[in-house]
Amino acid sequence: MATMPLNVAAYHFAVLDDADALAATLHAAAEAGDVRGTVLVAPEGVNLFLAGDEAAVESVLDVLRADARFAGLEVKRSWSRAQPFGRLKVKRKPEIITFRRDGTTPFDRRAPAVDPPTLARWIAQGADDDGRRLVLLDTRNREEFDYGTFDGAMTLPIDNFTDLPAALEPHRESLSDATVVSFCTGGIRCEKAALWLHDDGMHNVLQLDGGILGYFEQVGGFGYDGRCFVFDGRVALDPQLQPLVDDAA
Repeated sequence: MATMPLNVAAYHFAVLDDADALAATLHAAAEAGDVRGTVLVAPEGVNLFLAGDEAAVESVLDVLRADARFAGLEVKRSWSRAQPFGRLKVKRKPEIITFRRDGTTPFDRRAPAVDPPTLARWIAQGADDDGRRLVLLDTRNREEFDYGTFDGAMTLPIDNFTDLPAALEPHRESLSDATVVSFCTGGIRCEKAALWLHDDGMHNVLQLDGGILGYFEQVGGFGYDGRCFVFDGRVALDPQLQPLVDDAA
């Protein structure tokens, strides 16, 4: 009986002056174990979505963790009956998520963050611990949040992450009295957005540590309506991290 594929999502910011070499190393490690998915490597770090045999996937992660720059790599894991990726793609990119804004790579600093259990408590009480009203800012695009988002979240009609600053601009003044928590699928977009917004004067912005998938892992679906869109054959995951589409071959 075939084992269920392990699905992993992870990103890590690190200064890479050997991005091309690292991309080649990861490609070889994944290919050796028939691990499929997407790996993005840039001078600012690595962003990956992989699936395959558990031991083979963990072997690829071990290759990364053997590099001291990725010792703190945090991984989100889930399982599916079917392999959700058709092939392996390892790409060398300018950014591991395209934003095109200066100062948004957290090499030596992070934007302030809130962990999932704390956010769940704030949602339950309708305010943060200082009594400020809570606004959840979805940094994903409209295709993604159509599958689900936090109840009452601010969603913006964008198709690309690079459109976020302009789409948010008309709302910034109305958010000045709120604690704004930015969120996305796995944390990378809300981390970049929160860092940029904080530097651009919105000091009331936090990021949801680990994104929606981290929230599902630690809290479940409290305060969330629907599923979380993912960019592979599973289409979207419910709060129990079960795929919307999971057709075994």
